[in-house]
Parts: sequence; structure tokens; C-alpha cells
Amino acid sequence: MGKRGNKKGGGGAGNRGRRANYSSILVRENEKYESYYNGLQIVPDNEKDKFWAALRRDLPNSFRFTGSKGHALAVQERLKDFYIPKITSITHEGNPVEPPQPVPWYPNQLAWSMTTPKSVIRRFAPFSSFQKFLVAETEVGNISRQEIVSMIPPLLLDVRPGMTVLDMCAAPGSKSAQLMEMVHAGEEERMAEIAERLDSGAEAQRKEGTVDVPKLLEGEIESDGLDDDGRSTGLLIANDNDYKRAHLLIHQMKRLNSPNLIVTNHDATMYPSIKIPSLPPPEGKPVRNRYLKFDRVLADVPCSGDGTTRKNVNVWKDWNPANALGLHTTQCRILTRALQMLKVGGRVVYSTCSMNPVENEAVIASVVDRCGGSSKVRIVDCTDELTALKRFPGLKSWTVMDKQGRTWTNYKDVEEAVSQGDETLSRIVEGMFPPNEEEDIDLSRCMRVYPHQQDTGAFFITVLEKLSDIKARPEGTKKAPATSAVEPPKEAENGQNGAKQPENVTTVSDEQTPAESSEVPLAPDALGILKRSLDEPSEDPSTKRQKVDDTTAVPAAPSDPSVQNTPEQSTSQDTQNVLAKSEEAPKADPAEQQPTLSTAPSVPQKRKPGQPSEEPFKYLDPKSEEFDQIFAFYDISPQFPRDRFMVRNAQGRPAKTIYYTSTLARDILTANEGAGMKFVHAGVKMFVKQDVQRQDVCPWRIQTDGLTIMESWVGPRRVVRIYKKETLRKLLIEMFPKVNDDGWRQLGEIGEWARDVDMGCCVLRIEPTENEDGFRERMVLPLWRSMYSLNLMLPKEERRAMLLRLYDDDTPLVNTTQKRQAEAAALTPESTPGEADEATNGQNEDSADVPIPAEDVEASVPAGDETTKDVDMTA
Repeated sequence: MGKRGNKKGGGGAGNRGRRANYSSILVRENEKYESYYNGLQIVPDNEKDKFWAALRRDLPNSFRFTGSKGHALAVQERLKDFYIPKITSITHEGNPVEPPQPVPWYPNQLAWSMTTPKSVIRRFAPFSSFQKFLVAETEVGNISRQEIVSMIPPLLLDVRPGMTVLDMCAAPGSKSAQLMEMVHAGEEERMAEIAERLDSGAEAQRKEGTVDVPKLLEGEIESDGLDDDGRSTGLLIANDNDYKRAHLLIHQMKRLNSPNLIVTNHDATMYPSIKIPSLPPPEGKPVRNRYLKFDRVLADVPCSGDGTTRKNVNVWKDWNPANALGLHTTQCRILTRALQMLKVGGRVVYSTCSMNPVENEAVIASVVDRCGGSSKVRIVDCTDELTALKRFPGLKSWTVMDKQGRTWTNYKDVEEAVSQGDETLSRIVEGMFPPNEEEDIDLSRCMRVYPHQQDTGAFFITVLEKLSDIKARPEGTKKAPATSAVEPPKEAENGQNGAKQPENVTTVSDEQTPAESSEVPLAPDALGILKRSLDEPSEDPSTKRQKVDDTTAVPAAPSDPSVQNTPEQSTSQDTQNVLAKSEEAPKADPAEQQPTLSTAPSVPQKRKPGQPSEEPFKYLDPKSEEFDQIFAFYDISPQFPRDRFMVRNAQGRPAKTIYYTSTLARDILTANEGAGMKFVHAGVKMFVKQDVQRQDVCPWRIQTDGLTIMESWVGPRRVVRIYKKETLRKLLIEMFPKVNDDGWRQLGEIGEWARDVDMGCCVLRIEPTENEDGFRERMVLPLWRSMYSLNLMLPKEERRAMLLRLYDDDTPLVNTTQKRQAEAAALTPESTPGEADEATNGQNEDSADVPIPAEDVEASVPAGDETTKDVDMTA
């Protein structure tokens, strides 16, 4: 560590605490990089100057409004109605300052971009106010910083509620968040409508558990995928090979509070088959294993990242064609595995942030050929999707540049050079070159997005559709004879053999996981800029490199026959619930079968050095006395399922936190318990145990995370409504307003209710009205009624964000209990019983969303330790 006060080479005292801006020092030139892409003619000659000028400029800031559509639009409305008018009033050097602009092709204007220079932002107060808004909403998860081009793949995946979706290389999670929003599309609006209808005449049906949801809604909301009493039946499995990045992904995703999410930690090239519960066999027949298949798979694969020069300026000095050569085989394996796990009629989106055809069109052509050609896998024409998005078609011809900067037009010349002793070409394989015309692979349907088209980074996207069962050819074998492409009948889009399947069908097969192949390390000069397409511009580059280094070590040469694949033959059978229709796998040739992780004997999960063990997922007995108490206290309808609650401790007892998952998530977690699948996250916190001051009070409070799922089915006895903004403002600013004596009078419209309601957790419904002092958005929040006070169960950052968004108010929060807490701590054991508990309102300091004095938070929760917050580690 250098001595403090040393000014040499560091800009002196005037630059203390500020990082040097190396992006303005680095020369944005690279002869090999520029000559390769100029030689490929990836853009017309009359656009080359604009193309290279854009690559040399810094990337604009961009962000996306997240969460349910209704909530995202409400936050967006605040931006448009309050902040944008203030910014447009600014002039700089005689010209109006350009405000943030919506991305024209993103639905509902939920993505925005801003090109304003930092020098201008720092000079004007409206920008300072806008910056506070962005920071506050980003901190609580209502806004996500995400590069514009990385928003494209999830949109083209065309996910709908009820679908099973896999994101193979998911961290840091911005694309997964988009996919999760699609899985739950329309759910929040439907659940709010159910709550309103139950309140206005169907209360008896709620209490009896006989609510007919479709009849209740009178067909006003589409039911596809939302037929679990208004809840989505879909599932997203988000995977990442790096354990630390998988937890970064969890942090990003848990803001969406979805019970339809599972996070796994596996190598995407060998992603294991996921077992699901077996059907009862016919009499005299053995039980047959069944495996999950997906409606949609996103393969946003590790890549060289040479389209990210605008945010990763080191690419200019570090670029080397060997980076792409070293990744091609890994990318092919990931895409092949994606297609193997896909249902017939399903979609895979393949994407990279690289411009190199070796990582893009060559991967598509190689994998389509390996999987049987265009009659088996079709490149989807997406010209009618995202029509406002400017794009170029995929390349049909290209050359391959080797490490020395030599370009090669065909594989025969490479083979001849290798035969003459040129070992530097050993990584170049036949699949890196353009396919023959007779293979009939229409690469023009691939999409290339370049920086000069709409001021973004560079990106490559291809949508693939699986037309029929495939058997992937082993790596290194000769190409199959060309077969003509077959357009599938439109009605087969979501089904098989021309029959339309329900979107919540879980398809299964006997296809097994490829065996592990040997790997060789990357050459030293290939390290450094190898990276995936990462969404957050602000992420530490060292983290990105580590992710790619861990994920993309180059496998053995393509001639390695160790990766085998089995046929995908299956027959339809009826099953139950979300597994309403599925395919049971017949026996495959034993010579072709490979063991999967999912069907291996129960063994402890293998962990990398330093990787902590994950607590198991244990589902609770639906007849548990805990649930009897909880359901009775909140008067929850018996129609709400009790068989989806689980805990995370080996004993399987509800010690501190109870989680809730969807049915399909439960079936997967239980069917694969102890079988080697590395699950690191699932479910949302539904109930958290509190310290209570009386034995007749239910200690289980409804957690904010699960409230939107539960609130429609809670009885009116524990529900209170507010209609005036001033009521919520007081609850946000003052953490523990008193309700004893005359304190309740200060709570306005809910004062008498707060005075009379029994102790324990309550549901606060914020109802929209047309009144001037009313709300424009419906919200649901948890309240805790203690012995002498009331508390809105929200963390401080959430309170501050809501104050800023709803009231343009940055008033400091008031915690009147801090003084009383100090006094209570000084009391002797003979002092008044319960007084110390009342100082903290009877709340469990381990709960992440409970406002408590800051010094106690810091003492009880290690900084940055997401595992401590997310996982019930209680023995």
C-alpha cells in the first residue's frame, strides 16, 4: 500500500477520492481488429466511418423499468411527468439539453437511454434530483441498469405465462429478470381483480374454499398460463457456472419475488437432465423416469466480447482473434445442449456481444448441421418482430483470422498448413468456416446490431425453432448429407406432430447428459478480455473475466468422441396439474445411454474449494400445526395451497423462515433431492417468525416478498385500506408511530382501526382513486401492530424511494424507538416485563425488511452477505 499524501503520479490533492479516467487516455485503435472487420465487409462502405466512430465513443447510459407491468408503468410515469419536464427546461451553451429518451422498439417505453455528458449533469440541479430518483429506484429494484442491446434476446424468446424456460448462462441476471416478468405477465392485475371480486360478494366462497376463478372474473382476463387460481404455472430455471455469480444472480432476481424461479450452478455445456415425478406405471410395468424439457431456452453464451469496446475500452489493446477461436467449441456445445433440452416446437435464442462470425454464424451453422440440418432445426425469420429495431442480416460468407493475423478462406488450406507442421492452427476447425450452399442454412435470418445504427453496443442474435426430435452427431464426425428445410405447420408452434400443446405442458425424454470431456487451459494471451455479454455497464471487469475464465476453458479437440447424444423418441401421456400432458421416455440403446446427474445415487454435492454448502430444501407437512395457526389467524381461504411451503434446514422444521414455491418448482426440488443437482435458490419468503409479546398472537408475519401472492386470500379481519397520500407519508417517515393513549389520532383515516385491531401482522391495501390527494397505483404492504405502536414493514431504502417517487420528499426518517431502546437496555431484569421488547416493536432483527436501528443491522447482518439474508441457516 502506498503512503498517504504522496502526490507523485496521482494528480495531487485535487483528485483525492476520484478514480482516474483511463478511457480518455487509451488509444482506441487496433490494426488487426480493424483490418479483420473491414475485410469482412460487415457494413457497407458508405457506413464504415460511422461504424468505427460509434465504436470509439463511450456508451450512453441506459436503464429499464422492472417488475410487473402496472408497477413499472407507475414508476415510469413519475419520470415522464415530473423529471423530464424539468430537464427539458435546461439550456447549455445556448442549446436545450437532451433529456433521457425511451428506446423506440422496447414495449411500453419501459427502456430508456441518456446521452447527456457528465459535465452537464453535474452543473444543473434538475439532473441532481433525477440522479437521486434513479439511484433510489435502482437500489430497491424498480429500475435496472442494463445495456440496450442485451434487452433484445428475452423479447425475441417470446415467453408467455405457463411456459418452462431455461436461461443457461444467466448471471448477472438482467435478462433473467426480463424473462421472469414475462412468466408472470398479467398475474398481478389478475390477483388484484380476484381480491376486489372476493371483497364485493364472494366472501362466503373464499371462506369455504370454493372460489371458481374463471367464473369469478367473467372471462375478463386471459387465462393461458394463469390457471393456478390466477397464479402463473410457468417456471424459470436460471443457471450460472460460477457460484459467486450465481448468488449475484439471486440478489438481482429476488427483487421480483417469484415462487416460479429456481437458480442452479452447473456447466452449461453439460447441463444435467432434470428429473420430474414419475407417472403411475401400467399394471405389471416398471416405473419409468421422466425428465423436464423446456418451451424456451436462452443461450447468451460466453464470448470474446469484441462488440463491447464502448464500455470495455481494454478490448482495443487486448483484442486477438485467438479469443474467438478458443470459444467456438464451447459455444457449440452450449447451443447443442440447449436444443437437446428443448421441446419440439420450442424456441432457443442464441446471442453474443461479439461481432466475430466464428462465434456467431459459424456456431449456428455447425450446430444446425450437427443436429440434423434445417429439417430438424429452423432459423426463425424475425423481420416482423421488434420492427423498430435497426439490424443487419447475418453473414453468409466470411474468413477466419488466426492468432498471427493471417486470414483463411477455407478449411482445406488450414489442413494443408497443419500437415506441413504449422501447429499454431490446431484450434481452427472445419465448423468455423461458412457452410456449403447445399446445406441450405439461411444465415441471413440471423441478426447483427451495430453501434452506429441506434447508438448501442454491437450484438448478435439468432432465434432457432426445433421442428422435430434430434440426435446430435458426435463432435468431429463428418457432416450429414444436406436436407431441405421444412417449414412447420403454424399450429405446431407450441406442440409436436402438428398438435398444439398447452403452454404448461412439461415434455420429457430419455435424452441424457453428455459425458464430461477433458479440457485444456486457454493460452495466456487468450485471457484478459474473454467475457460474456454482461448487462451492467458498471460491473467490475475483473469479475467479468473470472466468470468467463471459469466457464469457458476450451474443451478437447473436436475429434474427441466422448460427447455422445441419445435419440429423442417419446410418446404422449396424460398426467396431472401443470404436468397435464407429457412424454414418457422409452428405453434407448444402452450403448448410447449416458448417466445423468439427476439419476445418480444420492451423494453429497461436489463443491469447489471455499464454496459453502447449500442448505437442503425441505417441504413441510400441509397438516402442520404451524399452518393451522397461520391460516386461522389470517383467515386464509382453504383454497390456498398448503403443500408448497418449504424451509431450508436439514431438519425440515419451520424455525425462522417459511418459503413458498410453485407446484412445478416443488416437484423438481423433491424429485432431485440428493441426486447431484446443484440448486442454490428457490422460492420466496412467505412467513417470517417474530418475537411476540403475547402468546395468543401469531408469531408468523407475512413477508413483503410473498404478500402479493397471498393477499387476495386473506380474510378482511387482518386487512386495512387507505386512500389518502398523507396517511402513507406518515407511515413511511415515522417508523413506530404510537397507537396507545391519543397517538392513534395522528394516523388519520386508519387511526381508529389501529387503536382497536389485535396485535400481529396486517395487510395494508393502498387503493387508487381519482381524488387529488389519492393514489394512482394499487399497492399492498405489510403492517405490524405491536402493543403500543404500528409499523410499516419496509426497509429504509424502500421507504426513502417511495417518499421520493410519490412525494418528491427526502425528509429524514424518524425512529422514535431509538431513545426508548437505549433506556430499555439500561433496565434491570426486575424492570417492567416486555418493555425492552416494545422498544424494537417485538421484531426479529434477523429479518431483512424490518426497520431497526442502523447499528443493530450492521452488527447482525454482515455487509454483502446475501446468503445470510436469503437462506434459513437455523439448525
